[in-house]
Amino acid sequence: MSQALKGIRVIDMTHNQAGPACAQILGFLGADVIKLEEPRGGDVARTNMRDRADSDSLFFLILNANKRSLTLNLKTEEGKELFRKVIAESDVLLENFGPGALDRLGLGYDALSKLNPRLIYATIKGFGTYGPYSGYKSFEPIAQAMGGAMAVTGFPENPPTYVFPAIGDSGTGMHMAIGILAALQQRHQTGKGQHVEVSMQDAVVNLIRVSLRDHQRLGGPQPRSGNQLGRTVPGTTYPCAPGGPNDYVYIFAQPQMWKPLLGAMGREDLATDPRFATPEARWENRDAFNAIMAEWTRQRTKHDVMRVLGEAGVPSGACQDTGEVLADPHLRAREMIVDIDYPTRGTYQTVGCPIKLSESPAEVTRPPLLGEHSADVLQALCGVGPDAFAALRERGIV
Repeated sequence: MSQALKGIRVIDMTHNQAGPACAQILGFLGADVIKLEEPRGGDVARTNMRDRADSDSLFFLILNANKRSLTLNLKTEEGKELFRKVIAESDVLLENFGPGALDRLGLGYDALSKLNPRLIYATIKGFGTYGPYSGYKSFEPIAQAMGGAMAVTGFPENPPTYVFPAIGDSGTGMHMAIGILAALQQRHQTGKGQHVEVSMQDAVVNLIRVSLRDHQRLGGPQPRSGNQLGRTVPGTTYPCAPGGPNDYVYIFAQPQMWKPLLGAMGREDLATDPRFATPEARWENRDAFNAIMAEWTRQRTKHDVMRVLGEAGVPSGACQDTGEVLADPHLRAREMIVDIDYPTRGTYQTVGCPIKLSESPAEVTRPPLLGEHSADVLQALCGVGPDAFAALRERGIV
């Protein structure tokens, strides 16, 4: 069965997380993703937080499935010439170098778009390529701070809080994937490529738009509200048995779910309690109801609570730790947690493709070893034969 992006070649020049996450999702959807790395060491993520000296790090492995690896030394004229030949035969270039790095190598958008007018040149930067902060570098927490995410996260008595899910890195990568797909679609109509840009700060701002709405709706920055979502009661986390650090459940029951919630709890008597008769009354008396709710949840495990309420039509979710997520039978059934075998490590668990296409289901393949596909790629795209490739390797070009 043909995959959705079959025939699209992506040159992934990115490192760490934002760019690799974008390229990986395109690879899941069938694109031929060629990860271009420098010959000595490759992507810094290969050794970042490495837990074994004999294998690339898990940080690299979880972000680089469904790719091939090509190594080229772009500090040499020979390496640049081979790179230009590869770009001439490609559809997308994805890069997240520091501001101006590729321009200084003569490989910026203006130069490469003349070489290949159909090229989609995709740029990820912390603050973009224009604007007052465009010359500044960024990492995940910087993007979260500048995008407003930290200010709306945490409890009111504590400082602004870092959100550990990578909304600045992987969130930017998903925004970029959308931009690349849009540019490819437009190319069908115009025959021309274009420059696609996503900044990490922009991506975070897009993800916190509801908080920006509340600023305007309610007249200023809103205090951090911890786990409470709006004024809905119940609408927060509740402790469960046996009382471990992650033994909590999140319950969010909208007004129409009030009676089903009470029925599931065996507390139909509360339906006539004036303290809880309306949503407004429940908010005013939330401490009293939250104590009743917590008394009920503490007698059950978080998954038992989720099952009982779920069967009653009340949204709730166990606060799963990372081990529980990796073992979750639902995620396993949906192939969101999959087992992959890597030559130097053996089997490890990774995240599958969250996008499910009925006509082209994704298959997760292992990440590449450094330079594993250099000979094949240069043969196919540049006409480099075995002897010429051996000479390139001898001179440190690949």
